[in-house]
Amino acid sequence: MTAVTETPPATRAPEPRRNAAKTRRRALPAYYWMVWPAVILFAFFHTLPVLTGVFFSFTDYAGFGTWEFVGLANYANLFQDTRVYDSYGFTFGFALVATILTNVFSLAIAMGLNARIVGRNTFRGIFFTPYVLAILVVGYVFQFLFTNSLPRLLPQIPVLRDNLLTNPDWAWTAIVVLAVWQASAFAIVIFLAGLQTIPRELYEAASIDGASTWRQFRSVTFPLIGAFVTINMVLGLKNFLQVFDHAVALTNGGPGTATESITMLIYRGGFQAGEFAYQTANAVVLVVVITVVSLIQLRALQRREADF
Repeated sequence: MTAVTETPPATRAPEPRRNAAKTRRRALPAYYWMVWPAVILFAFFHTLPVLTGVFFSFTDYAGFGTWEFVGLANYANLFQDTRVYDSYGFTFGFALVATILTNVFSLAIAMGLNARIVGRNTFRGIFFTPYVLAILVVGYVFQFLFTNSLPRLLPQIPVLRDNLLTNPDWAWTAIVVLAVWQASAFAIVIFLAGLQTIPRELYEAASIDGASTWRQFRSVTFPLIGAFVTINMVLGLKNFLQVFDHAVALTNGGPGTATESITMLIYRGGFQAGEFAYQTANAVVLVVVITVVSLIQLRALQRREADF
């Protein structure tokens, strides 16, 4: 009986790996040719103006003529300006109320659309329409409603009968209504996408265990769409802290300065009142405030997210 000797399997040369490395090396020049133009344009139209604005925030530049360095004088004066405090107070109050209402209404509508099988895409397109409309144009339409239509339709309500937009105590609510109506369009789409990622088996198991509709929402739906709630909350608060068009279209900051947002103050002072450097410092502070608030909000909301 002859012994059979086993021949070791032939070792294959690592050709694919070498070819992949060569392909990556060949792709690098093309990659940079595609990326660098975008980087250069972004730096020219965004980074350079931002750095220029930060530079002028340390001067007394009025937007024209000569200027001199004043150090941190502009930043020190901001913390002594009552108008700045008032604008920040209105902006934060408006942003908090609008963010909460936007997410509550959007989630309720998204849950209704998710439960409705027939015509879901049609309704999704209808609800997204406000997001693509020019907010200034829509704002003037809402201004007509608040100043002409609602006083005639609801004369029994004193606030609406006497023109809501001229009431210094309630004019902010009109801006909230417009902002929530417009921002809900985007939030609905995000929530609807999140709801469609939840397996139906989880609801079936919860129903078998006797969980009510509210308990299913609290224990299944809300935890599993935590990431989508985080997106809407962070983006909503960030955008509302920069509110400008809504207030311009409805009240133009009035009556008086009751609805003057911080961005409106920056625009008026920087481009109309010769306070370019001072309001540039105000804009730098606003960027820092929005960044800090967004990071805190993101950190707090991400802790409540759940995975499945």
